[in-house]
Amino acid sequence: MAYLALAVGLSILQWNLDRVYPVLYALGLFMGVTVAVISHNHNHLGIWKWRPANTFTNYVLALYYGTPTVAWVPTHNQTHHKLNFAEGDTSRGPKFFKKNHLLSLLVYPTLTGMEQAPEISAYMKNLYQRDKKAFAWAFSEFVVYFGTMAVLLVLDWRKALLFFVIPQQFSLFMIQVFNYVQHIEVDTGSAWNHSRNFVSPVLNALLFNNGYHTVHHQKPGVHWSQTPALHAEHAHNIHPELLVKSWWGFMFRTFILRPFLPARPPTFNPSSSSAASAASASMAGAETT
Repeated sequence: MAYLALAVGLSILQWNLDRVYPVLYALGLFMGVTVAVISHNHNHLGIWKWRPANTFTNYVLALYYGTPTVAWVPTHNQTHHKLNFAEGDTSRGPKFFKKNHLLSLLVYPTLTGMEQAPEISAYMKNLYQRDKKAFAWAFSEFVVYFGTMAVLLVLDWRKALLFFVIPQQFSLFMIQVFNYVQHIEVDTGSAWNHSRNFVSPVLNALLFNNGYHTVHHQKPGVHWSQTPALHAEHAHNIHPELLVKSWWGFMFRTFILRPFLPARPPTFNPSSSSAASAASASMAGAETT
């Protein structure tokens, strides 16, 4: 809630200042990314026990994340967590390009969003047919989001673009980047090596333990505060190369440095990972929710 309060406060402050302050603007962009992570976590396990309170929180999250929270359900909960970046997962990458490189990373968020839009539309149509009340709650998120954005654009379209639209797009871009690097060049068929984990204490402290991705897929309904302990319990099952100490180091080595280095055999081979982890597959199945 403190993160959300800071995100809201920063946008109000910047709207009322006489000019753009780079440090405040950069902090605002970062807070948009944190809101994207909060939106993801809130989607899996609501912050409140009262539905209207969760829905109001959805309204606030959408304004800084750039998409109503209900959009996570068909694209993330029902597809990504089921297929885990395998064939049929609309978040599967790379897209357009065959190999993983910087251009693959840069086009991935946009192409993924385009591919997931029909999923969201189909989900809303199906929800309307089978549960009118649930549809009304979900549809209200779109009404409030687009209605609020329309009001802000009418009030001052330049400020709306600068302090809301651009941060929203940055937030959407970065959350897709996180998903991409957590799953690219791993073994989607493995019980434990299906995700890359970023175990930096600083990153996880800032982003609600979002780096512990393997155990999140094993138990997506577990509160984010409990994932470090869950990760520690199962880390020995995960290939060491998928336990990355620095997100920035990984990004630099993979997308900037690697293209200029001589090719070398990888220490982690996704094609052989499934066989190596077959013995623990039944255990993983028991962990999954």
